[in-house]
Amino acid sequence: MGANISGGGSIDGDATGPPLRPRLDDIPESCAALILARLNPPEICNLARLNRSFRSASLADFIWESKLPSNYKLIVEKVFVEEDRDLMNLKKKDVYARLTKPIPFDGGTKEIWLDKNTGGVCLSMSSKALTITGIDDRRYWNHISTEESSYRTVAYLQQTWWFEVDGELEFQFPAGTYSLFFRLHLGKSSKRLGRRVCNTEHVHGWDIKPVQFQLTTSDGQHVVSRCYLDNPGSWVLYHVGDFIVENSNALTNIKFSSTQIDCTHTKGGLCVDAAFIYPSSARKEVKLWS
Repeated sequence: MGANISGGGSIDGDATGPPLRPRLDDIPESCAALILARLNPPEICNLARLNRSFRSASLADFIWESKLPSNYKLIVEKVFVEEDRDLMNLKKKDVYARLTKPIPFDGGTKEIWLDKNTGGVCLSMSSKALTITGIDDRRYWNHISTEESSYRTVAYLQQTWWFEVDGELEFQFPAGTYSLFFRLHLGKSSKRLGRRVCNTEHVHGWDIKPVQFQLTTSDGQHVVSRCYLDNPGSWVLYHVGDFIVENSNALTNIKFSSTQIDCTHTKGGLCVDAAFIYPSSARKEVKLWS
């Protein structure tokens, strides 16, 4: 390709030399914009570095509006405070960039953002937005501070017979398939002399019976899965299940849970950070992040 683009041409006024060949800089901005519209956001940003035509084309509103979810205006109205709603007056590329950063709402107990690669809607609910059986009894549960959660606190279970964490969310999702996860951690991590250490003295009972995960939607979808909790000292995203949204204009109600209620043994030493909902197309990146 390089030979075809940068091949030699005649010097000004030299009619005897070969005719000038087209260069990448000769591509009209409108054509560059049509090319960029077919790419994903990271590819658009990479090609914008090529030359002035691609850089100018990459700012076109129609390109970035096509990458935003169909309900992005609703998201702005729902989660942004009044003084921030002038976001809608920005270029669509700037709107996209702002929405790819987690935006807290519902008193800071939930966050929403767009997946950078696909523009898909992602949501999370902190432990304080979940219903945890026994959370008010400090003999069993505590909220502890940590830098390892975007919410700066997690719910820590010292010991219980009955483990049950429930969540509920109602939201107008764009059409697509979504995956729901719990982010859990066996052991209590802390910093000592600048190094991360994990205390596992309370970790027990999770290898006897699996935890059951459930997910139910308002349109009748139901998923049940079971998994033993393992990997002490590491945050793990446990996959609860997937659900499909077919109608972008309707609210979807999701109820989900994580339970281990076999009272023949106690279990403990578990941190509950949050529940996460991602577009299923982003699951590979999610697994790497966890």
